[in-house]
Amino acid sequence: PLVESGGGSVQAGGSLRLSCAVSGYTSTTNCMGWFRQDTGKEREGVAAIYFASLEYYADSVKGRFTISRPNVGNVVYLQMNNLQVEDTAMYFCAAKKFCGRGWSSPDWDYWGQGTQVTVS
Repeated sequence: PLVESGGGSVQAGGSLRLSCAVSGYTSTTNCMGWFRQDTGKEREGVAAIYFASLEYYADSVKGRFTISRPNVGNVVYLQMNNLQVEDTAMYFCAAKKFCGRGWSSPDWDYWGQGTQVTVS
């Protein structure tokens, strides 16, 4: 399973760091990603990382968010800086074996339960 943490409430311009704990590394978690979904909206891809070096970002978060997976370990982070009201959503961690250009499509194999981020 994937377990997210680190969500919360913050003022616009602030920062949060989300964590996703992976219970045991297998090839099914070569690619890790973060998605978000606000009420009444579709789930959208925020960022993804393949192994520990190939990173993907949604245009809306480029330059503000950073995904990392130190030593291809069992924790994936999403550092979120300069948060804006429009970043408010439930954030989900996801995993699958491969990812590439189509990473933002929500057809991932494993999902966490989500952690709420509220920016005011």
